[in-house]
Amino acid sequence: MMNNPVPVITIDGPAGAGKGTVSRRLAQVLNWAYLDSGALYRAVGIAAAWEGIGLDEPRQLAECASRTNIKFITQDTDEPKIYVNDKEATAEIRSELAGSMASALAAQPAVRTALIALQRSFQQAPGLVADGRDMGTVIFPEAPYKFYLTASPMERAQRRHKQLMEKGVSVKLDSLLHEIVTRDERDANRAVAPLRPADDAHIIDSTSLPIDSVIERILSVLPSHYRT
Repeated sequence: MMNNPVPVITIDGPAGAGKGTVSRRLAQVLNWAYLDSGALYRAVGIAAAWEGIGLDEPRQLAECASRTNIKFITQDTDEPKIYVNDKEATAEIRSELAGSMASALAAQPAVRTALIALQRSFQQAPGLVADGRDMGTVIFPEAPYKFYLTASPMERAQRRHKQLMEKGVSVKLDSLLHEIVTRDERDANRAVAPLRPADDAHIIDSTSLPIDSVIERILSVLPSHYRT
């Protein structure tokens, strides 16, 4: 990071806070590269499942993370297509199961280490918007602009419920709320890179804010030349 002059904007926060949508749209506005770090962990989880590797096999999981090939293919819609080892896995990666697997994988030091270089390789000109849980604290600690996006657990559960229902997936709101609270506790209390705002991060509570308002708040902090 110290030897790379390409600017990075980090957007961290818990699941369902809206950081993915905000980060993608911000990257589009700035015409910068975009990193969905959560998708990398989800992709490794999917690849491990395909290979029959269990979450209780840290060495095999780290080796799987090192050899898994992950590609993001940008399209006109907000969501990019995601390929894992040359196989499209977009739907699988966005599933609740993949999200739970990603959270479990992220708590394993060997897996995190295996993915650090891959995440930092996304730092390309003219700039990078990085979305995740430890972008500002671990992966890009010297990023000039850091944001931490949060929202109440119920608001995040309701957003996810609406999203899934629109995709034709039936799920109970109380189940989603339980999963979100459980995941928050696991992410915040893990020994390696726990979920927390960077000391110099701008904290934005999106509970009652539309996406456009969140993006405007972020843009108001950034220097004007970022938008040229």
